[in-house]
Order: sequence, then C-alpha cells, then structure tokens
Amino acid sequence: MDLSDPVTALDAAIEPFVEAEDDGASHPLFEKMPSSVSFNKLRKRLLRQVRQAIDDFGMLNGQRRWLVGVSGGKDSYSLLALLLDLKWRGLLPVELIACNLDQGQPNFPKHVLPEYLASIGVQHRIEYRDTYSIVKEKVPAGGTYCALCSRLRRGNLYRIAREEGCDALVLGHHREDILETFFMNFFHGGRLATMPAKLLNDEGDLMVLRPLAYAAEDDLAKFAAAMEFPIIPCDLCGSQDGLERNAMKAMLSDIERRMPGRKDTMLRALGHTNPSHLLDPKLFDFKSLIAEPRE
Repeated sequence: MDLSDPVTALDAAIEPFVEAEDDGASHPLFEKMPSSVSFNKLRKRLLRQVRQAIDDFGMLNGQRRWLVGVSGGKDSYSLLALLLDLKWRGLLPVELIACNLDQGQPNFPKHVLPEYLASIGVQHRIEYRDTYSIVKEKVPAGGTYCALCSRLRRGNLYRIAREEGCDALVLGHHREDILETFFMNFFHGGRLATMPAKLLNDEGDLMVLRPLAYAAEDDLAKFAAAMEFPIIPCDLCGSQDGLERNAMKAMLSDIERRMPGRKDTMLRALGHTNPSHLLDPKLFDFKSLIAEPRE
C-alpha cells in the first residue's frame, strides 16, 4: 500500500473506523443505518472525499467552531451526518452547531428539523426570517429567485455564525454544484469561476467551507435515502422550471451518460489550471514573453 498517495493514506486512516464493528459506540444518527456492504462502501467513499477536501484546502487551519447550514435537503443532511461521523471518531477537532434558517416558505414543516436534530443530540439553532416574502416581492414575474434568495440566506447565516461565536460557515454544496456554477459562469458570465471549497467572506471574519466539494450528488442521494433523513422539499427556487442551473445539470448528466467519468475529469481540471495557456494577461505576463535570439 502506497501511503505517500494522499487518497490511499486517507483510505488507510478511515478504513479501521468504517469497516470495523462499532460495538454500540456510534453516534445516535447511525443507530439505524444499513449494514450492507454497498452502504459501507458508500459511507467510506464519502468520508474519504470529505477528509480529502478538508486536507486539500486547509479547512482546519485555525478553525474551532463551525456553523453547519442544514436546509432539510439531502445534501445538508448528508454533510451534517458525515461531519458528525468524523467528529465522533476523533477525526474532526471542531465544535459543530447545526443551523436551519426558516425563510417563511409556504407549507414549510417547522417541526421536522428541530425534532430531528434534538433526537440525535445535535446542538442546533433554528432561526426564522421571512425572506420568502422579500424574494416574491422583489423578483419580477418570470424571474428566477435563486440569486436574491441566496444572498438573503447567506447574510443571515453570516450573522448567526457571528452571534454563535463560529469562525466558519459550512455548506453542503457538492461536485455537481461546483461544475454547474462553473459552466453557468462560462456560458453566461464570460468568466472562469466557480464555487471554491474554501472562501474568506468580504468582511474577512468568516470562512465559508464546502467539505462535499469532491462528493457526487448521486452518492449523496443514495446516502440520504439509506439513512432515511426527513427530507423537506424547497417550495421556492426548487419549484421553478427553466432555470439556467437545471440546463447545466442536464448538459452534464448527458455528457456523463455518454462518456462516464467526465465529471470527475472536469472537477480535476478546475484544480489544474495553466495560466500561460489561457487568455488572461492579469494572470500571466504575455507581453514580457519573448523568444531568446539565436546565435
């Protein structure tokens, strides 16, 4: 086994924890988890990918207290579960606080998250802010809600993180979110940019972390279904048709169907840029690039 390879080393570190019997020593969240080989492999893969992202982007550098955004969707439930799993096993030395921002969407089941989080013994905060009405009022008919909704939600989460003494806001964006954002910027924004796995906010006092950056959405969906999380559907942006992000998702799914493995290749490409082979003179000094005269 080549432990000089970071992925192999992480697999070796996690394997004893994931494959060995827990003998009852497991976070309450995992008391009813499936015992199948396929689920154990899925869990191990997701744990490795989360640890890899944490290591690659230095997410533990100076971080001691994380506010974990939990919307009630499959991604944020899975994020919280994987972080709790790592923390339980002594592999994540930070304090975790789960936070749900109730944005006033119609038919939102207010009891689900507080009851669920309390049942698994997770420290949490439920915050009510009616951003739904603001979004519906400000966005013209036929417009998309996502941008304004996201800004309002993020601003409130930053505030809550400060009030709770947290130094990082942790979000459940995954591989597909990152790729879709890249292509939205590429096709519609005219720039090469995406969601970074680690970001310092504009005020410079909070980190934004995305430990699921390497995790596939399909894997998270399978994990969430197997864990039987009480999923809450989004009745705002999730209910809109014709979104640009949906078009990017369909495009990427078609590429992956025709050429399996392309999503992982594209994600790797985002981490292997070559400025001298692009067209941005701010990143590479093309004007000073001259050939040496021949003798």
